[in-house]
Amino acid sequence: MAHGRLSTLLPEIRSSGRDLSDDPFDLPHKSASVDRLRRWRQAALELNSSRRFRYTQYLKNEEAKEREMIQRKIRAHAQVIRAAFLFKEAGEKDLREAYTGIKLATASRSFPIELEKLTALNRDHDNVMLQEVGGVKGLSDLLKSNLDKGISPIGDELSQRREVFGANTYPRKKRKSILRFVFEACKDLTLIILMVAAAISLTLGMTTEGADEGWYDGGSIFLAVFLVILVTAISDYRQSLQFRHLNEEKQNIQVEVVRGGKRCGASIFDLVVGDVVPLKIGDQVPADGVLISGHSLAIDESSMTGESKTVHKDQKAPFLMSGCKVADGYGSMLVTGVGTNTEWGQLMANLSEDNGEETPLQVRLNGVATFIGMVGLTVAGAVLVVLWIRYFTGHTKDPDGTTQFVAGTTRAKKGFMGAIRILTIAVTIVVVAVPEGLPLAVTLTLAYSMRKMMRDKALVRRLSSCETMGSATTICSDKTGTLTLNKMTVVQSYFGGTTLDPCDDIRAMSCGATELLIEGIAQNTTGTIFLPEDGGDAELSGSPTEKAILSWGLKIGMDFNDAQSKSQILHVFPFNSEKKRGGVAVQSDAGVRVHWKGAAELVLSSCKNWLTLDGSVQPMSAEKYNECKKSIEDMAMSSLRCVAFAYCPCEIETIPKEDIADWKLPEDDLTLLCIVGIKDPCRPGVRSAVQLCTNAGVKVRMVTGDNIETAKAIALECGILDANGAISEPFVIEGKVFREMSEAARGDIVDNITVMGRSSPNDKLLLVQALKRKGHVVAVTGDGTNDAPALHEADIGLSMGISGTEVAKESSDIIILDDNFTSVVKVVRWGRSVYANIQKFIQFQLTVNVAALVINVVAAVSSGDVPLNAVELLWVNLIMDTLGALALATEPPTDNLMKRQPVGRREPLVTNIMWRNLFVQAIYQIAILLIFDFSGRSILRLQNESREDAEKTQNTFIFNTFVFCQIFNEFNARKPEERNVFKGITKNHLFMGIIAITTVFQILIIEFLGKFFKTVRLNWRLWLVSVAIGIISWPLAYLGKFIPVPVRPLQDYFKPTSCWRRTRRDEEDGGQS
Repeated sequence: MAHGRLSTLLPEIRSSGRDLSDDPFDLPHKSASVDRLRRWRQAALELNSSRRFRYTQYLKNEEAKEREMIQRKIRAHAQVIRAAFLFKEAGEKDLREAYTGIKLATASRSFPIELEKLTALNRDHDNVMLQEVGGVKGLSDLLKSNLDKGISPIGDELSQRREVFGANTYPRKKRKSILRFVFEACKDLTLIILMVAAAISLTLGMTTEGADEGWYDGGSIFLAVFLVILVTAISDYRQSLQFRHLNEEKQNIQVEVVRGGKRCGASIFDLVVGDVVPLKIGDQVPADGVLISGHSLAIDESSMTGESKTVHKDQKAPFLMSGCKVADGYGSMLVTGVGTNTEWGQLMANLSEDNGEETPLQVRLNGVATFIGMVGLTVAGAVLVVLWIRYFTGHTKDPDGTTQFVAGTTRAKKGFMGAIRILTIAVTIVVVAVPEGLPLAVTLTLAYSMRKMMRDKALVRRLSSCETMGSATTICSDKTGTLTLNKMTVVQSYFGGTTLDPCDDIRAMSCGATELLIEGIAQNTTGTIFLPEDGGDAELSGSPTEKAILSWGLKIGMDFNDAQSKSQILHVFPFNSEKKRGGVAVQSDAGVRVHWKGAAELVLSSCKNWLTLDGSVQPMSAEKYNECKKSIEDMAMSSLRCVAFAYCPCEIETIPKEDIADWKLPEDDLTLLCIVGIKDPCRPGVRSAVQLCTNAGVKVRMVTGDNIETAKAIALECGILDANGAISEPFVIEGKVFREMSEAARGDIVDNITVMGRSSPNDKLLLVQALKRKGHVVAVTGDGTNDAPALHEADIGLSMGISGTEVAKESSDIIILDDNFTSVVKVVRWGRSVYANIQKFIQFQLTVNVAALVINVVAAVSSGDVPLNAVELLWVNLIMDTLGALALATEPPTDNLMKRQPVGRREPLVTNIMWRNLFVQAIYQIAILLIFDFSGRSILRLQNESREDAEKTQNTFIFNTFVFCQIFNEFNARKPEERNVFKGITKNHLFMGIIAITTVFQILIIEFLGKFFKTVRLNWRLWLVSVAIGIISWPLAYLGKFIPVPVRPLQDYFKPTSCWRRTRRDEEDGGQS
């Protein structure tokens, strides 16, 4: 059965993949090729490419991009070399200071080392020069730093170092001014045509009617165009500021630094020369520096050198370059260069910060805008031809009944003015019809959502991930720190065949056994313990697991510094997520010992002996092995993380004299020391968050490196597994079992997998790939360096802000700043909100498009004139475009969003429900306004007024009513599927503000700006009628929602050929499978 379901599903996926490539407006949400980007760019109808194609306007092929990057690097190198020559050859100090921004006199006086020598040391990686100053110890003395305690954390000293050596920042590219956005908004083709037409109208009007009266026609269009440009530019400028702020947040990396002997967190921008910085796997090297000490430290320098292989760092090769990544091991460095005095700083100063992107939703909206625009251009062209024919054949009359153009009688100037007026109307119809603001509404809602998501502890790194999250069908979540609090404590311990109660009661243990265990705890760790001089509580640093074990070590009598001083570390095997253990070789008076620490059952499987309470070594019998294994299982079933300690003695002759870095620590003939159970409680609210996801159609899967029994216990506690449901394979599976399956077998069971225990990062990647092949939209959480492939492969990669490495963060799309699963669920809500808000705006804008086009076309064809003139249409365009987007695209997410199923990848943007709402409102508006256009004089009782006055009043009334229909319809657009459109309206202050502003401006236009808009004042009765007609849209929308809609999307009824093709493809693919 499972295989049958798979075989029917795969052709569907393959078929949709082909359809995807057929449609230029369907982009993958990650890593779209340049050709795909170029295709949609060429297929789109655009009137202002600088706004529509902000990021794909100047597409280059991959080779060109690569050449440009190489050129930038060469320029950066050249600038560093130029700096060196300036230091050496320039005679004037002020020239040096002007170039570097550093006061050389102050440098020489404050620190014994010359700045030129320090700069040359960083640039040339000169080991000879380093030895001249006394190695890293001598260099730290010259920089008035301490290799163990770092520099003083006092603010004055930090300020002095910044003044002397510079800050760890680089010059930002000057941001675009508001005038630049105004200029870009002016590039709109239709607005340019309108401005030209307005200029001609202004010139001819002032020539024929005089300066006092003749400037109104052209001047009013100029004013309306200026208003549209100004509002557009301000909106774009505010969005650019928001994205710039988010860019700065992304670059503000938090690093660990040793100051005053204590490890503390600091912003990368706060680092100064002389700082001591600890490094571990996954970190970014935050500044140029020299290695103090390290174990198996390997650096990925590809970002600076282009070489993909990692470089091992030791005392022979101690120089570290800013911007590189720690690929393996750990160590500490002395900062010797910051900011633009590093090659990375020079490179970053020359790179553009605008790393924006068009998202798939924006591209799809460009497709919608292109279709609507084509219709609008056709309609506008038809209106132009009809009006010109009527005008030049003498069928167009003035309000007083006189013919506007009589061949051979009307002067050329007047005839030309009439033709220009008609052209202006046609162009304005294009302005209204081509929704340039539709794709930009995505940017608006994304900017708003990203800002709000920051408050919900989620930092968006890739725009498209916001909208993709709304389609997520499954979340593969880590356990530790995401579902749990990551506040760990040792609560159980098993030593020498005995469970210690309490866990820190070691009275039964011999001194020799205790010392052996303490040596393993103190030396085989990446954490540290800081003891304040005032005798306060010890301050622990490191991962939560390390801190829990160190804390337990203190309870059993460990003196951390003393224990470390009794033995010397020879070699380190850093903790590895594949082997799930870490080891260290230490030499003391008692000889050489190798200590291991890691996943309990894996360490146990390597043990051939065990240590008794009295310190004697006994062989590991089958009974003792099963007893230890049972102890691990009991701890795991109590949802404890199990960690085992083991050691083995090592003959000093077996240790290589040279190339000790390549020495493989013995790991097979071990002696078991101790097993501890570490409690990490579930986060409050995680159970309800998991339930919320389940109700929303999003399956939560736990993927953890922990013991399978621990994983099951936590999953039951969190509600991921149901105690009454199946909790065995394939619902609960070990990573090794899944890894060893064939691809087809993995595909058969992947939908059922709920918990994966003892998984490696590669298992997580295989799970993501299998889920994606089954058509799932996959979100994955990860924090380790080895999680990077899975984070990159997933549709949405979510890295952890607290526990995550920089490598993981750079591979992710969204950073969860508080490592909390409930924040992941909030991201899902925001993702759905983005999609829902765009749909609201589309429904609103299409209603205006359809109504305005039909009303003007019918009126133009029937009477030779249009009730809505150019300036009025520009105001309507402003309401529906920028103001409408602001009002509807910034609706906060509601709980109702999490009661729906995920948004399908291929689900149409305009749903049948939206079409129903649109047609109900558009038909109502068209019918009402055309009735008033044809019979307005009698209905409004204007028979007693002159024809000219009656027509002006009638057209003003139609314009006023049309605007109020849009204002009230904006309320309807808030809730396309719900009958109560007012729910939560008071929470959206921006929406209410825009409605109020629009209403106030409409009143000002009618009552005080009649000269510009060609309107007249309306009496209170006509005002009431206008508002009443608008209000009717509310009950109409309520009743319209009782009309049933078909399940099949409306668009499919107009694509019989493509449907037939798809069926054929499915049959072919099905046959092949």
